Amino acid sequence: MASSLKNLSSYSSKNLVDISHKRFGIIVSEWNDEVTEALYHGAYQTLLEHGAREKNIISQTVPGSYELSLGAQWLAERSDIDAVICLGCVIQGETRHFDFICDAVAHGITNVSLKYNKPVIFGVLTPDTHQQALDRAGGKHGNKGDEAAITAVKMLGLRQNLEQ
Repeated sequence: MASSLKNLSSYSSKNLVDISHKRFGIIVSEWNDEVTEALYHGAYQTLLEHGAREKNIISQTVPGSYELSLGAQWLAERSDIDAVICLGCVIQGETRHFDFICDAVAHGITNVSLKYNKPVIFGVLTPDTHQQALDRAGGKHGNKGDEAAITAVKMLGLRQNLEQ
């Protein structure tokens, strides 16, 4: 597992840009809320630590991870949103439902990013167990929410660098 080799909350501070005037949308799945609330807290705090203003972070929830794509699209279509962070958790069960949901969410989030030409970040855990999810939502492997937030910041930095 990649997160057993690298803490999700560890990242390079190279090439971080000023985000004090950037607006972020965070869309959070209510399903597995013990996990997703921890992911949200990590993402939110990471944005604040790197200069985002509270008033520039818009947070909304959707019922489950499957709905993240449409929620992200509604945020991304807003011209005042610079990046969207999608946070969810789909835990492997006994049926193929897991496969269908994960595939749909990954494709949906990618499509929203390409359609609106802005960062739409996949901060969705896909663990085998509830404990693995907790380990990646602020536990021993760090917080995927931290990683998702810093990814949004770095993608905004990449765009800024390419436009110069």
